Amino acid sequence: MIRPLLQRGISPALLLFLAACNTANFELGSGERIGPPPPLGTPRVGAVDGLTVGDRLMMAGEYELALSAYQRAAGENGLNAEVLSAMGSANLKLGRLNQARILLEKAVEEDPNSVPAWNNLGVVLINLNEYQQAREAFRVAFGIDNGNSELIRQNLILVNTLIEQQLAEIPPESEFSLVRYGNGSYFLIAN
Repeated sequence: MIRPLLQRGISPALLLFLAACNTANFELGSGERIGPPPPLGTPRVGAVDGLTVGDRLMMAGEYELALSAYQRAAGENGLNAEVLSAMGSANLKLGRLNQARILLEKAVEEDPNSVPAWNNLGVVLINLNEYQQAREAFRVAFGIDNGNSELIRQNLILVNTLIEQQLAEIPPESEFSLVRYGNGSYFLIAN
């Protein structure tokens, strides 16, 4: 077998190098290392939690990938409040407001003391123009957090401003008069 390789122009040094390379330290197909252990102090790297991966992807602006990581976390940890809240937040960033609302409502049902879930639910409700419900969500988040979050405070100020603007757009009530018309019939007529 070596003679045909030498005839093809492969150098003997390359053959010696290839012969020295072997897979004796690995079981083929398993990926597990066998043989001498790594040096002392070498950190062992395990699988990273799906929530951690999702959070890092959210910070990087990769919302679709983050949602996939959160779904993996749901498979690993179950659909707990933290996973539901994270999935709702990813859907919010993707503009899927109704999906985000459903997930965040489930998250606050699962854990009524989850400040991020209440805050994000309020943000979704603002985007759906449901200002009164958004204000209630922010109030709950603000109360649970004991007023420590400046972000929630700013969200509460924003929703109160939006409610005031909405009320200012409602035309003032006109005065109406009842006018009798025929046998027992009345009409409302604006003055």
